[in-house]
Amino acid sequence: RILLWSFVLCFLVMTFWACMAVEVVHPLVQTLVSEGVWPDCIHCPTAYSTVLRADMTFFQTVVAGDSWGRMAIPLMEAYPWTAVIFVGALLTLVFGVLNLVVAVVVDSSAEVRETDIKKAAKELDFEEVHEKRALLRIFSKMDVNSSGAVSFPELQAA
Repeated sequence: RILLWSFVLCFLVMTFWACMAVEVVHPLVQTLVSEGVWPDCIHCPTAYSTVLRADMTFFQTVVAGDSWGRMAIPLMEAYPWTAVIFVGALLTLVFGVLNLVVAVVVDSSAEVRETDIKKAAKELDFEEVHEKRALLRIFSKMDVNSSGAVSFPELQAA
């Protein structure tokens, strides 16, 4: 459940950067397309045209790590201030939200481990009680005169 909310947070943060990209980066992309920067890229002219396309582009480049240089590098070379958007998206998604997801997974694993340790402790306590009862039965059989203690002669006789 926590992992689900972590992914929702990741999506919301990515959508924030996608909205920024649609408003700020898409017009710059259109300028570079008209200058012939991406002649062989079918996806590039529309990469930041809608929030959904920008989300998919950020997912592809930031989360999956695919084709970072295809879109971001030419934009940052032509318009260096756009690095704020790309580096901001990278830092908040990779180092912020995705690390949160990893922390949730590690925390869940630690909880499972703690539960396993408690279960093992209960099993050991249960075994200890049964072993003590078995020893009590053995010593009761050895205590012939029912004095509550096993004397040396009773021990030798057993």
